[in-house]
Amino acid sequence: MRLITFSHRNSAPRLGARIDDLVVDLGALAAQAGVDLPPDLLSLIQAGQPALAAAQALLDGDPATRPAGSVHPLAEVTLQAPLRPGKIVGVGLNYVEHVEESSRSLDTAKELPDRPVLFGKPATAVTGPGQPILHNADLTKQLDWECELAVVIGRTASRVSEEDAWDHIFGYSIMNDISARDQRRSGQWFFSKGQDSYAPFGPAVVTADEFPDPLSLDVSLRVNGVVMQDSNTRHMLFSIPRLIADISSGMTLEPGDVISTGSPSGVGAGMVPPQFLNPGDLVEATIEAIGTLTNPVIDAR
Repeated sequence: MRLITFSHRNSAPRLGARIDDLVVDLGALAAQAGVDLPPDLLSLIQAGQPALAAAQALLDGDPATRPAGSVHPLAEVTLQAPLRPGKIVGVGLNYVEHVEESSRSLDTAKELPDRPVLFGKPATAVTGPGQPILHNADLTKQLDWECELAVVIGRTASRVSEEDAWDHIFGYSIMNDISARDQRRSGQWFFSKGQDSYAPFGPAVVTADEFPDPLSLDVSLRVNGVVMQDSNTRHMLFSIPRLIADISSGMTLEPGDVISTGSPSGVGAGMVPPQFLNPGDLVEATIEAIGTLTNPVIDAR
């Protein structure tokens, strides 16, 4: 399933599923069928497999019996961030070529890390499809992009082995790990990466059963139509199971938490000369089988 959060004609946020160019209102289907379905995606994930199965059963029903007003053209709805995670765990330096470009441009180590490099992004950084990335020139002159595969946790994970890690994944999405490169503080990344709007997220969460191999997905990013990043998740230094095992060794991952699995090369700081985002730019982050997350950059002052 391709699960989304949307509004229609200024409605309150609704839980939906995207099918081709249509949006199906899962809440409306549940009300008609007398099914007790959680009203939002985070609650659905937290409710576990029975709730996911109920949502799938509603979608599998005869389309002709869907109630009036429960299906909308995609062009007529406003997509929002699929959910607000309890926590976002970012992964730095997780593609070999990005390690090299970061050592040149960001003063990080030249050697490949022997353990995942982790940092946090607050939930307040999350913004949705079409929503603006805020550029505050009083705080940064080096606003950068990073297209990343987002792993959405589906089951509580504490001290999980790599072999069992796949069982704890609900699905996958896109996160653009926006970074103010000139706001690193004594090597710490939290303010650099955690400001408001620095975690564009979406456009959907695609359930794990839709992915035969999430470690072989094309990843790309465009700024104003120009390709800046072009890679594949097969080039991750630390695989998704390794990340879950490492993080959960000392930090409990809860349903709805997100791991942003790292950026391939092609960030603005690594270019010669460096290129950074400015008001008026349009950023499009694309991952195979998920879609494209598009966000404009605006002046936030």
